[in-house]
Amino acid sequence: MKIISDHCQKEERVKKDRNNYKRTIAGKVNRMRLLVLQPPLAKVIAASFLMLIICFGQSWAGPPFRTDDPEPVDFKQGEFYVATQYAKDKDATSGTAPHFELNYGIAPDIMLHVITPFVYNKPQEASAQHGYGDTEVGIKYRFLNDEDSHFMAGTFPVVEMPTGDSDKGLGTGHAPFFVPLWLQKRWGPWTTYGGGGFWRNPGEGSKDYWFFGWELQRELSKTLTLGAELFSNTKSLEEGKSRIGFNLGAIVNFSDDHHLLFSCGSDIHGDNRLSSFLAYQYTFGPEEEKK
Repeated sequence: MKIISDHCQKEERVKKDRNNYKRTIAGKVNRMRLLVLQPPLAKVIAASFLMLIICFGQSWAGPPFRTDDPEPVDFKQGEFYVATQYAKDKDATSGTAPHFELNYGIAPDIMLHVITPFVYNKPQEASAQHGYGDTEVGIKYRFLNDEDSHFMAGTFPVVEMPTGDSDKGLGTGHAPFFVPLWLQKRWGPWTTYGGGGFWRNPGEGSKDYWFFGWELQRELSKTLTLGAELFSNTKSLEEGKSRIGFNLGAIVNFSDDHHLLFSCGSDIHGDNRLSSFLAYQYTFGPEEEKK
């Protein structure tokens, strides 16, 4: 993501950047965050899900959803994603084209995570900007794994390094970070996970905020898994507002190593009109280490 980048403040920042643009010549564009996709919704919540798969891997979490899970990639195993995401907000269009994600199990219950994005922003009344965005790095740690009850818990802190050009709206110019708590439970073909955490969101006009999400998914076959998520966050900009949104998604397994993930959604309360995510995932590692 599951990163990235989040993110949740993009639509509100666009509004603020639009005013700055009118006062200057090349106003700042709304910041775009990877790690949490802005999922679209048809104004009718069909099920609560979370875009899973962007967290990659065996348990299908994170991508293609904003909500994440506590399950890391297995020790000595890895996940590589080539993905694109799109967000149509009230005042701007933005996304990644593409972004790359790598997750690798460096130890039992511990996973390293990196997202390197190429992003674009097109606010109303301003020219489009594109280029390299903010790099997301993180580490997932599962501290509880009860195999009898199929319940697990973990955390997945991430930080967005200011590698993008903030003057062009391709980055924040700061280093926001997220500290969450994720829970997961499985029974039969069903899996549900979610939780939330705190975003430290520095910068002029920005505001620290909380993100919460929950996802539900069902494995229909070895080839197809369907899921849905419901998420929300408090106000991430001083002049912004809180938001509630949802996503519907799927994971298609062509083989043990090759997968397709996609999702789309919208805000129930907020400025996002449509969001989508599409990714190819390749899993790798020694065969003897795989489950």
